Amino acid sequence: MSIRTVSALALLALTLPAFATVPAGNPVAGQEKSKTCASCHGPTGNESLDGTYPKLAGQHADYLVKALRDYRSGERNNPIMAGFAGGLSDQDIDDLAAFYASQPGDLHDLSKVGQR
Repeated sequence: MSIRTVSALALLALTLPAFATVPAGNPVAGQEKSKTCASCHGPTGNESLDGTYPKLAGQHADYLVKALRDYRSGERNNPIMAGFAGGLSDQDIDDLAAFYASQPGDLHDLSKVGQR
């Protein structure tokens, strides 16, 4: 390897932590805040009340954060979720996302089987 290549790789390695995403929320606080959510999504986010509510356990935290913020802002239209999300702070949303992301879930990556 040339010195130029090694230098470029070293510089890239130094910048990687800036791109790493660390969950901003506290899963313990999120569990406490999830009691209202449990009435539809179940205590761990794995037990949908009647099958029409999505399972939240094991979902990516960044997806949950975006979804809840979109419900709160009205960007995503669902009157039930908008009502619940409307009262959440950014920290509440981060905590809930961290809690549900930390739960074991049975979500499947459908892109691996050719489904999108």
